[in-house]
Amino acid sequence: MTAHSGPEMTVFELITAGAGALDDAGVSFGHGTSNAFDEAAWLVLWQLGLPLDSALQGDDSVGDEVPTLEQQEQVSTLLRARIESRKPAAYLTHEAWLQGLAFYVDERVIVPRSLIAELLVSGAIEPWLSDATHKVLDLCTGSASLAVFAALAYPAVKVDASDISTEALAVARINLDRYQLNERISLLVSDGLASVRGPYDLILCNPPYVNAQSMATLPPEYRAEPSLALDGNRGGASDGMDFVRQMLIHAPAQMSEHAILVLEIGNERDNFEAAFASMEAIWLQTSAGEDQVLLLTRDALLKYSTPN
Repeated sequence: MTAHSGPEMTVFELITAGAGALDDAGVSFGHGTSNAFDEAAWLVLWQLGLPLDSALQGDDSVGDEVPTLEQQEQVSTLLRARIESRKPAAYLTHEAWLQGLAFYVDERVIVPRSLIAELLVSGAIEPWLSDATHKVLDLCTGSASLAVFAALAYPAVKVDASDISTEALAVARINLDRYQLNERISLLVSDGLASVRGPYDLILCNPPYVNAQSMATLPPEYRAEPSLALDGNRGGASDGMDFVRQMLIHAPAQMSEHAILVLEIGNERDNFEAAFASMEAIWLQTSAGEDQVLLLTRDALLKYSTPN
């Protein structure tokens, strides 16, 4: 899409043209959208100040509106920035959407996209919780998206949101302010579990888990994110499980008797199972299948660490 879009282009035509430009440029998706049309719709609607869930079909849709020439130039500028910078769209708009909620983001945090959010919204992990679930930890919180979802899903709980990055926690604070959750969510600077304040009844963790081979071939959109939040090989291994190894060793000491740990490992199930062959994991169904998020009970963790 060029900067010379004519004044007769409708919103829908702008989106279609933008999608073609994104496809032609070979940009990568995965930070809130999975294809060029959805990405273009997000950018066009955001730039025009229109609701991102606007219907684009039908007589009363915004898709038939004709933006001014100035607005069309602004859309073109934003789409060019997406193509030329290869930054995730959320870094350009400073807004990411997850399960219907908007979060402020910038380059200090990865773009929130955790599948654990689905499980919190759907109530899929509630069979493992009880009236005794009072204290939750969002480990590696980043923008605090999972902490926010947990606080909204379980109004009676208190949530600790921890991260090693003070810059990430500054972004998290913006989102706690947005959702007025400062009284229920506490932000902690912690290297893994080193400085958290358990015991917790529920631990949520979307850690750095990308293996070394994948890190070396990440598209520019992913390399624009903090590598600290992605690279799971900082202990010297190459399977992406270095953070997870340390975390699973120390997790039981931070868990109450019937606590559970919900862990996201992306496309690393094979590496997880190779590293923790005897771990009794419960794999949870998500929109991405049943091989990306797992549930571990405290008993399973103790059994793994102290085998017969």
